[in-house]
Amino acid sequence: MPRAPSPDYLKKILTARVYDVAIETSLDAARSLSRRVGNHVLLKREDQQPVFSFKLRGAYNKMVNLPKAQLDLGVICASAGNHAQGVALSAKRLGCRAVIVMPVTTPRLKIDAVAALGGEVVLHGESYSDAYGHAVELQQTQGLTFVHPFDDPDVIAGQGTIAMEILRQHQGPIDAVFVAIGGGGLISGVASYIKAVRPEIQVIGVQTRDSDAMVRSVRAGKRVQLGDVGLFSDGTAVKLVGEETFRLTRKLVDDYIIVDTDEVCAAIKDVFQDTRSILEPAGALGVAAIKQYVAAHKCKGRTLVAITCGANMNFDRLRFVAERAEFGEQREALFAVTIPEERGSFKRFCELVGPRAVTEFNYRISDERLAHVFVGVAISKRDEADKIERNFVRHGFATVNLTDDEMAKEHVRHMVGGRSPLAADERLFRFVFPERPGALMRFLSSLHPGWNISLFHYRNQGADYGRILVGIQVPPQDRAAFDAFLEELAYPCVEETDNPVYRLFLR
Repeated sequence: MPRAPSPDYLKKILTARVYDVAIETSLDAARSLSRRVGNHVLLKREDQQPVFSFKLRGAYNKMVNLPKAQLDLGVICASAGNHAQGVALSAKRLGCRAVIVMPVTTPRLKIDAVAALGGEVVLHGESYSDAYGHAVELQQTQGLTFVHPFDDPDVIAGQGTIAMEILRQHQGPIDAVFVAIGGGGLISGVASYIKAVRPEIQVIGVQTRDSDAMVRSVRAGKRVQLGDVGLFSDGTAVKLVGEETFRLTRKLVDDYIIVDTDEVCAAIKDVFQDTRSILEPAGALGVAAIKQYVAAHKCKGRTLVAITCGANMNFDRLRFVAERAEFGEQREALFAVTIPEERGSFKRFCELVGPRAVTEFNYRISDERLAHVFVGVAISKRDEADKIERNFVRHGFATVNLTDDEMAKEHVRHMVGGRSPLAADERLFRFVFPERPGALMRFLSSLHPGWNISLFHYRNQGADYGRILVGIQVPPQDRAAFDAFLEELAYPCVEETDNPVYRLFLR
């Protein structure tokens, strides 16, 4: 059977119907980020769409072009997020039935959002693949039309209207446009328009390290299916890209950049600082890639566009994003430092840290001769971590740089502690002190050298006040003197020596 001719995507994009439901989003200058990277960074704000994602463009363009008989029967899709909301809103606008099959693991926030738009939510399976299989069954039994999230010419054309807007909104030079890739619908549409109208502009695709199906497929020359994908950037977590999107991406896209979780978290923070908007991880891939691109090419004065393609962020992810952004920005370094268990060594180490902001300090007595301290220090650029490490070593403190150690960042930082047979006469206190530069070191320096610190836990949480949990070994005969010391110290504190949690896990 002869192959059907390829669609004329320029014509399809120019005639796409998206503005019945979508808005023309702004192209905003990221002024703070532009100053930091020395280039002109523009953000195409698809996070401003009514469903906080670009997906409704393609969904509506597909549905509005269906024959009336098909539309009257209704549509169906499988999605755990943005595409589901785009289909549901489009169906509401067109007055047709929309069945949305979602995995049972879908957050309640997204289920409620689809239902509020009038979509009939069907929960099935534990993954997108399970939901997709069930959607195909329902399509066949109920005569519904399947609206694919990316591998459909009308969907691709709808997404391509973003590029049409970019080139209309900024008619001056553009060096590159950075586009997140999941299944490939967005970049296929964007590249189809840009290469037809302004072929000198580079189109650069962005994927995460654990969801790079398109990059692997392009390198292999055929579609490669991943066995598993990471779910942090759930909007781009696709195991197998589309046939048509693979064809277009392979043909039109100039280059690819792979970003990691920390870089994405830092990019979310970058966009927040410039716009006060919080992107979902997939929405920040383009910004993360721009920073990596500038660092690799050492370019200055170029005009670089990132499509911020979504803002459907789960609230419970914000703590993780805030914490990991410091590593992605290369503004925090972690170390394991070994110091002698002898009087004065702790203070000597604190003096060595100097005026630097301490972001984390964890310690539990475990050896009569040596103390192992887990410490985080604020830095302004990555090579500072190596200089700090060398300085610690030069002054006699064995040090391991943990800044790039995933286990340290994910787990060990929360696990320093436990019971210790060496913690005799230990009393436990929670202290509160004003969170300002040098406050932690002043607190440590003010502790009486005659009483041994046997436990210490501090983590800067970005609050106005710092909170410390500290264990101090106080012999019975020193209790009166110790109480007088606490009164003179004048830091608000609560004794937790009798706390059942302490007795269960630390005593």
